[in-house]
Amino acid sequence: MARITRKELKSDKFAQEVGLTVTFFEEHQKDVVRYGAIAVAVVLLILGYNAYSRHQRVAREEALTQAISVQEASVAQPTDPRGFPTQDAKDQAALKAFSDLASKYSGTDEGNIAVYYIGSIRADEGKLAEAEKFFLQVADHASANYASLAKLSLVDIYYSDGRTDQAEKTLRDLIVHPTVFVSQDDATITLARHLATKNPAEARKLLSPIKGGKGPAASMAQELYAELPPG
Repeated sequence: MARITRKELKSDKFAQEVGLTVTFFEEHQKDVVRYGAIAVAVVLLILGYNAYSRHQRVAREEALTQAISVQEASVAQPTDPRGFPTQDAKDQAALKAFSDLASKYSGTDEGNIAVYYIGSIRADEGKLAEAEKFFLQVADHASANYASLAKLSLVDIYYSDGRTDQAEKTLRDLIVHPTVFVSQDDATITLARHLATKNPAEARKLLSPIKGGKGPAASMAQELYAELPPG
């Protein structure tokens, strides 16, 4: 399953998406001031709210960073004092960290990312029914970027247990609604890969516009296109 790493967490793009959006009050602060004496009290309230929001945001981001550091810790490496003796021990610690975060910050981007990680851990453990529940929660309630990651993970589960139609429907929706984390090319190549055997003609049609471009997506499309069976 795809994961969000600490490196991505520190990137400008990720920072913009994780809790750094401007609040409604910040966007409309100048308009509020226009309305005279009442605005004085409102502005004071806004300033207090913004200070509180910034504090809460920093706390959420720190909690997420700590949880991800647990997930990325080493296993069975005596030289690493921060590591875990077994994979199961690490998974249990990570599940607790993400569960606590998801419960405390439910409804926030950080809370939804935590739920996504819980789903990923369960999927890695082979508990796909449990993983699906967590991914669906993110797909249904998170902002578009994180919802798209959850949907892509759901696609893997759908294909694994024979729900091909549902998987294809999800991928086609991702193609029409690309995000920062799941681009149109990513979704298209994934769909083409699964169509390669049963419908190579459509797979070729999907890959043709991508393989003529540049970058990693073009290289992947070229490689997959060359492997397609005739038909």
